[in-house]
This record gives sequence, structure tokens and C-alpha cells, in this order.
Amino acid sequence: LSTFFGVVVPCCLSMFSVILFLRMGFIVGQAGMLESLAMLVLAYAIIGFTVLSICAISTNGAIEGGGAYFMISRALGPEFGGSIGLMFFLANVASTALYIFGLVEAMLSFFGPEGQLVPNIFEHGKWWSYLYGSIILLVCLIVCVVGADIYAKTTFLIFVVVMVCIASIFISFNLTSNSTLSHAGVLHLCNQTNVTYTGFNQITLENNIKPHFTIDYTTSVPQNFIKVFAVLFNGCTGIMAGANMSGDLKNPSRSIPVGTISACIITFLVYMALIILISATTPRILLFCNYSFLLTINLWSPFVAIGVFASSLSAALSCLIGASRILYALARDDLFGIILRPMTKTTSSGNPIVAVLFSWFLVQMTLFIGQVNTIAPIVTIFFLISYAATDLACLALEWASAPNFRPTFKLFTWHTCVLGFISCVVMMFLVQALYTSISVVVLIVLLIIIHYRVPTSSWGYISQALIFHQVRKYMLMLDVRKEHVKFWRPQILLMIKNPRTSCQLIRFINSIKKSGLYVLGNVTIGSLAEMSSDQLSPQYNHWLNLVDEIGVKAFVELTLSKSVREGTEHLLRISGLGGMKPNTLVLGFHDNQPRTDTFQDLGMFKQKDAFDSGSFFPSVESDDDDDGDNRLSPVEYVSIISDAIKLHKNVCLARCFNQLNTTKLAQDKGKIHYIDVWPVNFLSHFRGRSSTSYFDTTCVFLMQMACILNMTPFWKNRTKLRIFLFTETNQELGDEELVVRGCRGDVIAICKLIKYFCYRHKCLSQVCKMQGFITNMNKEAFFPAICIIKKMNSLIRSQHQSTAVTFLYLPTPPTSTDQCEDYLDMLTQISDGLGPTLFVHGLSHVISTTL
Repeated sequence: LSTFFGVVVPCCLSMFSVILFLRMGFIVGQAGMLESLAMLVLAYAIIGFTVLSICAISTNGAIEGGGAYFMISRALGPEFGGSIGLMFFLANVASTALYIFGLVEAMLSFFGPEGQLVPNIFEHGKWWSYLYGSIILLVCLIVCVVGADIYAKTTFLIFVVVMVCIASIFISFNLTSNSTLSHAGVLHLCNQTNVTYTGFNQITLENNIKPHFTIDYTTSVPQNFIKVFAVLFNGCTGIMAGANMSGDLKNPSRSIPVGTISACIITFLVYMALIILISATTPRILLFCNYSFLLTINLWSPFVAIGVFASSLSAALSCLIGASRILYALARDDLFGIILRPMTKTTSSGNPIVAVLFSWFLVQMTLFIGQVNTIAPIVTIFFLISYAATDLACLALEWASAPNFRPTFKLFTWHTCVLGFISCVVMMFLVQALYTSISVVVLIVLLIIIHYRVPTSSWGYISQALIFHQVRKYMLMLDVRKEHVKFWRPQILLMIKNPRTSCQLIRFINSIKKSGLYVLGNVTIGSLAEMSSDQLSPQYNHWLNLVDEIGVKAFVELTLSKSVREGTEHLLRISGLGGMKPNTLVLGFHDNQPRTDTFQDLGMFKQKDAFDSGSFFPSVESDDDDDGDNRLSPVEYVSIISDAIKLHKNVCLARCFNQLNTTKLAQDKGKIHYIDVWPVNFLSHFRGRSSTSYFDTTCVFLMQMACILNMTPFWKNRTKLRIFLFTETNQELGDEELVVRGCRGDVIAICKLIKYFCYRHKCLSQVCKMQGFITNMNKEAFFPAICIIKKMNSLIRSQHQSTAVTFLYLPTPPTSTDQCEDYLDMLTQISDGLGPTLFVHGLSHVISTTL
């Protein structure tokens, strides 16, 4: 279809509805000429903003079938597109029924038992009205079934007829002389026996300039500006008629903007001229008492009747064929699954025949219900919602600053989009606040349904573009020079070799990130120079799917390196961006304990088939059967810890987290579980030096991490925090005089820190009487260090009956590579039998005692 036949004609006919022939007198009579013109300007300003948005989107790329639905869905995504598209489809269905009932009522008014033209041609009654409406709908169906070509020819013929009828009205204003209209139409309802039509008259014009709101004689409802404006606005809502035909247009990107703007200009000029002519020629009492006065003053009365019939029929045709196109587009995009799949069937010429028949059936059912007038406000609201969504789509594209949004239509800005969106929303509440609220609820329900059932779309998501645009701005504002200890939060890089064995650990670390950055890192051994293509790109989607399935809020960083040590250093240096970079490295523990396949054994996923033994990640058996080339040596593992400390990163080592069963923890509602914290450097005594304080930076960091875990809702409701303090005396520490004793006396500053953790975080402070243990340790200094470690392990295990997780002090790793294995052996011995254990070494100052 061309611009004229495909856009201009449908838009003009949709906007030249019954309002022009039967309600313009009502509008002028109630509001007067000045307010009527103001209403007209306001109405066209509202739809004009939306027209600019339509033009912008339609000139940015190829527009396919579906009109407003296609534009909204491709800009805002399937959720908004599908929900608003369905509402727009239902609005077109109901509008078809509305126009048909309007046509039937006009037929009965002109040719019924008390017909103004020829009485007693048509019978009056509910079932007769249903029969007439069904016949008219059948004619519309035949036109739509034949296809777009016959529709264009039919609508052009109707357009010519309507324009002739409008021309006859303008001519009649100039040629009809003063005459007395006795019982013209329904004058008797206003207690008037005769009224003189004055023609062009200065006194008549002066009387019609100002508003004079009164009671509507057809409904006995008092009128005001808002009610009259709603009637006028209802005649201006046909701007989408051309866009709905986008799939049948020869060049939609050109036809839609040119045709829609042309139709708006034509209809605006006709409405404005009609308002002025009515005001200058027709007495207000006639406008009050006979909404069909144009019929009585016309040179040939049937012209008005023909215009009413033609405009109503064309509007019904436009809505029916528009509804079928929208339904076909929804079905083709498979947003509602098997329910709409049959609607994709088309004829050899591309006419969606099943969608047309289904739309006809729904209109027929609506006619059968016979309560169309009740839902008339909802129809207008549904149209306004689609207009508002179009403005929102254009606004989002403009705000996202996407390089690929470069429409050839330039007469719009984000200001016009905002004004259009706000205007449509305000109009919805002015038309009917209750129905608007119901429509919004329906829209939200549809959004949720489509969001959860529709797979990832290939259309692109405007939300991602907007988020990128805003995040970039905020990242630039996040200045690392303005960081303060009061607002410190952990930003964690968790190194994972095989996530198949690490799901519990991934979830656990997610609990202690406290809204900070969380990165899952993986190092693949190799060199890009020796590969024909990048091996990491296909892995990335598997990792993202894993993050989605586990349900953690984490980023994924993969790197290719000659060694794990070198790759970990790369990730520590370059992962993150700006002020969001990892400050804490978490590693799994270096031991030979058997691993659990959490993908299969623990039922960690909603869709187990997506991550079964044949998935991308290697099985536990193949992981355990490595020949050693890909396994870390003790030296390399300890060197990674040392490198992180050199980079001033905190370090955590996680052991036995495959034993962490959060399901069992959640089920033991009557049992108290503990998070145990041991803030003591247990290696300091036999390494030739004694710690100056049991609460150095690492101890404070250790307690901070435990407190963060205890602040998480899941852990807070199911566990209590215990901090084990070492003292040389047998005195119990009371709540009022909490004193922490180191090996050489009291440290007051330490007391404040313990109060901060124990009181503010409501933990359970448990004091272990360590005097005998320390004395024995000094006497047995000749014993191997491993004996002391085993005694320490025994002490911890004696308090471990109901412990869920244990936090231990991670000493500084040795500088000599010869001591790496001994260092790991001591860590293994101290944590044997403790279940999930987190060794922590802190370098960051993480608390402040001031506000």
C-alpha cells in the first residue's frame, strides 16, 4: 500500500468518526467557541507528541507488521511489547464493536420507528440490533478476508463519500438561510417547540463564544470541561490506524510519518473550521437540544446520514483489520506459546486469515454481550496506554544514547516524549480513574506472566542500554580517593577451578559480599598465540548460565595464562572497574579431600538437565584423574597468597565447604547453630615472636567478615555469633566491665572493638580459660610445632558441637619456598574435623569507632 491509501485514508477515517457528525454541536454548545478551540488544540497537542514519537521510531529501521506493538516490543522488550500489544488488540476488538453499535444506533435514529429521515424502515429491539450489527460485521469480515488490497479500495471509496458529506456540511452553512425548525429532531426533550436557525450572525457568534455548561439532554448528566474534552478527545484517537498497517505498506519507514502527520493536519483543519462555522451560525439552544442539527440544516439531509454510516463503517473496518494484524504479530513472536500459535497461518498472499477470523469471533461475542457502552472508557484508556508506551519507548531510546538510534525524522526531542507520556497518563485518569487503575493492574499482571514464561529475546533490551548509560556515569563519579572506612564493604574475587564441586562455596561467599562486588574468576592454562581461536568466548555463556541457576549476584571473569598464579594476578589487577575492584581474594583449600558433584548429588538447580554430567564443566571423576600438570603445587598455591598480600588484598581460604548443608540448617528450626570466630594468630608463639595484640588488623577483619555473614537474613535467623577470646585470668567477663587481656596486660582500645562487635552485632562472647594451655605451650617448646597445632585443633573441636561455620586466623605465609608445604600442613592440622572453615588474613581497615 502507498502512503495515501495505507496511512492517510485509514487515519482520517478513524478520526472522522461519529464525533464530527453527531457531537460537534454538543461540544460547541457546552464549551463555546473559544474553549472548544482550546480543547481541540490541547487534544491535538497530546496526540501530536505521540505522533512525533511514532515518526521517530518508524524512521529508525525496518518496521514490520504489528504497528504500535512492533515498535514498543522492539524498543522496550517482550514484556512491555506483549502486554501492551495484547491490550491494544483487545482495545481494537472492543472499538470495532463500539463503532458497529454506533452505526446501528444511527440507523435506528434515522430509519427506525421514530426515524428523522424515513420512519419505520428498521425494527427496534435488542435482538434486532444484534442482527443488524452482525450483518455489518459480516461485511467487514468479508473485506478483511479478501485482504489489504480490497480494504484499501473500500476505505478509499468510503473516504471519498465522507469527504463529500463533509463538503456538503460546509456548503450548507453558507447557503442555508434563516429558517424556523419546528420540533427539529428531539427539540421537545428540551421543552422547545421551535428554534430559528440564524445562519451567519454576529449576535449568534457573540452568544457562542463563551462556555455555558449545562445538563446533557440525552443522559441528564451535568457537563464540565473535563467531560466535554473527553468526548472531543475520543474523536482524535485514530493516529495508530496507519501504523497498524505497517506490514502491508510498501515503504513503512516513510509512509507512517508522512501519512500520519498529513492526516492529523487535515483532520485538525476540518474540526477547527467546523467549530468556527457552528459557532457563527447556530443558536446555542439548538446546540443544547438537538445533537443531530446538521441533519436538519443540510441541503440534502441524507448526506449527514451517509457520512455517519460511512465513517462508522470505515472505523470498524480499520479496527478489525488492525486487531488481526496485531494478533498475528503477537502469535508470530510466540509470546503466548501454543495459545496463539494457530494465528500464524496466512493465505498465499500473506493475509493472516486465522487471526482475522478470531478477531471477528471476539467482536461477535462482544456484540452478543450487548454491554459495549460500559467498556467504552476502557477502550480509550487502552489506546492511551499504547500511546504512552510509544512515547516511553522513544524516550528510552533517546536517553540510552545508543549509536544505532539515528532516526531520519528529526522533529522530536526527549522533551516531546516526556510531554506525550505525561499527557497520556493524565488523560487516562481524567477519562476514568477507576478503569485506569484496573488497566494498570492488568498490565502489571501481563508483564509478570510474560517475564517468567518468555525465553531470552533476540530483539535487545532497552533496559540494558539505559543501565549501561547510567552505570557509566556513576562509575565515573565513584572516586577511590573519597573512600572511607565507615563505608567499607567486601569486594570479592573468588577463584574457581571447577564450579561443579564448588556450588556451596559460591553461595556462601555471596552471603558475605554485603552488596559489594562479587567476581567469579577462572584461569585456563594456555597461550592465545598457540591457539587458532579464543577458547574462552564459548565458555562465558556457560558461566553466566551457572550464575543464573545458582542465584548469586556475581560477575564472571575468565582469563588465559601460562600459570594459575600469573592468571590470578591478572584478575586481581584488572577485574572490576574504577572504584569497584576486588579487595579480597578467596581461594579453595589445597588438599586432597574427595569432592562432591553438587550438580547432581545436592539438587542445586531448577533444571538439572542443563548442568548434568555431560555439560560443559568437567565431571568430578575427570577432575580427580588429572595427571598433575593442571594441579597447583604447594609452592604455587602459597605464592598466590603471597602475591595477593603484596597487592594489598585481603585473603580468605575456604576449606570443607562441600560439607555445608544449608537445607539441613534451615530445617533444624529448634536447634541453635553457631558461627565461631577465633581471632588469634595461633602460629605466632612458636615462630619466635609473640603478637602484640590478639586483635590486630587481621583479627578485626576476621570478626567483620563473621558479622557480615550473621547480618544476612538466612544466617541471622538461624545462627548466633560466638567470638572466642583468650585471657590469662579465671575471671568471667561481665557485660558492664568487658576486659580483654593479651599475654602482657590490658589493652583498652581492644575493649572498644570487642564491644563494637559483641554488642552492636549481638553476638555471644565466650571466654576460653587459656592460662593452662599457654603455660603448657611454653614448657613444651621443644615439642614439634605440629603438636601445638593439634592441641589447638582439639581445643576448637571441643567447642564445635553445634557450629555451622568456623572463622580462623590465616597467618602470613612464609617467604621461603622450602616452608610452603609445612605452612599448608599446619593449616590442614588446625582445621581438621571442623567442617566448613574460612581462614582469613586481613590488610584493610574495616571499622571505625566514630560516627
